[in-house]
Amino acid sequence: MTVAQAEARIEDHGDHLRVTLSNPGRRNALAPSMYAALRGALARAAADDALGAVVLTGADGYFCSGGDLNALATRAGMGRDERRAVIEDLHATIRAIRACPRPVIAAVEGAAAGAGLSIALACDVLVAAEDAAFAAAYVRVGLVPDGGLTALLARRVPETLAARMCLTGDPVAAPVLAGLGVVTDLAAPGQAIARATELAARFAQGPAAAQAAIKRLLAEAREGRFDDQLDREGDAMADALAGAEAAAGLRARLNRAAPDFGRRRPPLQERTGKEADQ
Repeated sequence: MTVAQAEARIEDHGDHLRVTLSNPGRRNALAPSMYAALRGALARAAADDALGAVVLTGADGYFCSGGDLNALATRAGMGRDERRAVIEDLHATIRAIRACPRPVIAAVEGAAAGAGLSIALACDVLVAAEDAAFAAAYVRVGLVPDGGLTALLARRVPETLAARMCLTGDPVAAPVLAGLGVVTDLAAPGQAIARATELAARFAQGPAAAQAAIKRLLAEAREGRFDDQLDREGDAMADALAGAEAAAGLRARLNRAAPDFGRRRPPLQERTGKEADQ
């Protein structure tokens, strides 16, 4: 009997990478191999300006159920430093999502629960099927949120809703979070990946350096003082004005043409099988 292993499948779609969390029979519960593969995909996208985005989704119509309960149950026997190191593997992945210079798009079908919710909220754009649900389910097994979930919820939803989600573990429907701006795009059931792919194609036509600078500025704005942010924006705009992307964009706009930011990759068939399939 073959036992399916947890993995994160990486597919090269030319203008973006798609990462699919897959843990058959466990609603794509997380495993260290998934973290490593996802971080690898993010690093690969960061190194290639022609890749417009990373789309993160789950297999078999379900995004991610969070931590594997069987694995979590074994950790009581570990020393505290060991337990902390395992948690840091998730936290390093959350940091990598937020630090990636390419837009990271979550495409959620079914549900995102526990650390799966942390991962979804760490993404820049969150596409969800209309019948999807989101749950901070930790409390139901006597645990507390990790993966930055309390910070992410505190910044995005009213404090009473954040408290209710974390203290009950009850799921919240995608349309509710869309009404709060947490879910950025609602899709018909089964169409979240298609919508995310459309967005990835749009990002791939945009200016890579400007997009990376925007992501960095938004991250700094969440943490910094307003006056400091004005200085950072001034520096970033001064650099952008002298760049090739601005020259192309402004020239096209003045000529009433579509801008060409030069983000091209060879067709998939012209690349090595290893590069196309990694």
